[in-house]
Amino acid sequence: MKKIYNLLVLLAGVLCFVACSDDNDSNPTLQMPTQFVLNTPAYVSGVYDLENTESVLLTCTQPDYGYTAAVVYAVEVSLTEGFGTYEILPSTYTTARMEVSASEMAVALTGLLEKDEDEFPITIPVYIRLSAALTNGEGEITSNVIELPEVKCYYALDSMVMPEEMYIIGNVTGSWSWTSATKMVPVNDTPGKFWAIQYLGLTEAGDKAEIKFSPVPDWGEDFGFSGANIDDTSLALTAASETADNNILIGNPGWYLVVVTTAIEGREYIYKVNFLEPDVYLTGDPSGGFDEFNDARKFTVPNGLGEFVSPPTVAGGEMRICVKLEDIEWWKTEFMIFDGKIEYRGNGGDQERVNVGVGQRAYLNFTEGTGRIGN
Repeated sequence: MKKIYNLLVLLAGVLCFVACSDDNDSNPTLQMPTQFVLNTPAYVSGVYDLENTESVLLTCTQPDYGYTAAVVYAVEVSLTEGFGTYEILPSTYTTARMEVSASEMAVALTGLLEKDEDEFPITIPVYIRLSAALTNGEGEITSNVIELPEVKCYYALDSMVMPEEMYIIGNVTGSWSWTSATKMVPVNDTPGKFWAIQYLGLTEAGDKAEIKFSPVPDWGEDFGFSGANIDDTSLALTAASETADNNILIGNPGWYLVVVTTAIEGREYIYKVNFLEPDVYLTGDPSGGFDEFNDARKFTVPNGLGEFVSPPTVAGGEMRICVKLEDIEWWKTEFMIFDGKIEYRGNGGDQERVNVGVGQRAYLNFTEGTGRIGN
């Protein structure tokens, strides 16, 4: 009996040890690595011609975090071994073998060199190091520095991309405050094109509206009268002119459908601004059918700040509301009222449906961003 008892005690101890081991394995303890090594490439004695290669191969040892961990690596480049000034390349890597984009490296080096285009190509020594961290950002550590003695760099700049946002700021949007500027609505699947129903009437002080635009809610990239191509029809409709501060002064106060269209020419953004009548339409079965945009389906426009009001619905069904831009399908500029708020489709997917009965109207307050459906 004593032998059986001893055997049971031993078995219990083994099970306890296994359980503790399993618990330690499932809850590993993070230890901070003290170093990790970026290897010197085998090709280091050659010339790295960034214009005629797709990538630069780098390898490293993985930092020791005390357990097998998912690590994210970033590549840093500098013109000096001490890394007084450096650039972090945009791409990151999750393996210790990295095919680093030669074009990303060229863009970074072009910025660091600060030389004119006619001084390129230029062959220089380039210093590289890696930073590593866990996927949650913890345990960040920097590698040693390696030198690539001969890197032939061409003149490279970041690709120009269409703005993802556009803002209207002015004396009618909140005393020139970016926190209250109007964020324009992107036209669905049409990069660089935005719209807004905007009140450009008199201020409380009786001043005429003055506005500017910007792709970011801040000064620096803003543009006004001289920075925008405004067509003759828009100028005639608004009686717009330029102020001393390059603002767009609206000579005919009122509501407008404002449209900004962006194009890229070389290294410059070209902005076209259209001021149109503030036409908002019902469409769908409650308005009598789709794809007709006439006066019978048009919202009334308030005098001053107030509500746009739709005609009464002629049938029950799913209400749809939109503005209509030339050569743009109506659903790319549609919106709807949900829980008392105007929700724009923008670049999102198809919106939820709102069913209405006969004889109902939609009421829209674009200044407050609110709406309702009633009789």
